[in-house]
Amino acid sequence: MLKRALSNTSLVVGGTISATILVLAVFAPLFATHGVEQMDMANRFAGPSWEHFIGTDNFGRDLWTRMIYGARISLTIALLSVVSAAAIGTVVGLAAGYFGGWIDLLLMRITDIFLGFPALILALSVVAVMGPGVYNVAIALILVFWTEYARVVRATTLVLREQAYVAAAKTLGASWRRILFREILPNAMGPIIVLATLGLGTAVIAESAMSFLGFGVPPPEPTWGWTLAYGTRFMRDDPWLSIVSGLAIMITVLGFNLLGDGLRDLLDPRQLSRSDRAPRGSQAR
Repeated sequence: MLKRALSNTSLVVGGTISATILVLAVFAPLFATHGVEQMDMANRFAGPSWEHFIGTDNFGRDLWTRMIYGARISLTIALLSVVSAAAIGTVVGLAAGYFGGWIDLLLMRITDIFLGFPALILALSVVAVMGPGVYNVAIALILVFWTEYARVVRATTLVLREQAYVAAAKTLGASWRRILFREILPNAMGPIIVLATLGLGTAVIAESAMSFLGFGVPPPEPTWGWTLAYGTRFMRDDPWLSIVSGLAIMITVLGFNLLGDGLRDLLDPRQLSRSDRAPRGSQAR
């Protein structure tokens, strides 16, 4: 598995990018070169230099510092929303797929109701009612994302519940809780992990879009979406502000998407079976 992981370019590149951004976000005070709100009006819209690695904004604030603190906000919201949505959707999908009948019908119709709303519109509506803030934005994204996990886990459970080891557990008198969380869930973790990894990039885009529209975490917090939106006021003369924040979003999403693609290849049972058969065939020849 380790050899296959190291030979997977998407996994290595995506993992490196994601890990780097995560380290910068977690240890932002260590990597910051200036105060988040430290102004230097004499150096407004300054370009990259030794003092300001990627320049300054319209108030002379250091963009490098604001970008890594913005990463902390974006990743906090992304992780909160994805982990919570995965937990809710997994429980719903397991129950619907395993029990079937009216439980499946009820849970899937509720899922369809949520899927009937445009994702961004639903998230914006929730934040408009609850107000801006890190946790409110995360709650809004949870209501948008949990349906994906519910449908994927339900489909996986429908297949796994017919397997011989599940029938053996039922014969031995195992409870439905044990069957769901000890037999079925561990074998359904592959798709959940891949979907969650790809979902982190989607959550970063969604949070940035909401901040861009004024429904995200409000200023003076240095969010990427708000910085991108504010930078559009100066696009003609000083486009650097929007370029930097846009690149931060793009690189982060690219890292999570590459990581998700790599994990999908790594955890694909068909790839695992082929890699297991290859050495035996070569030895036979």
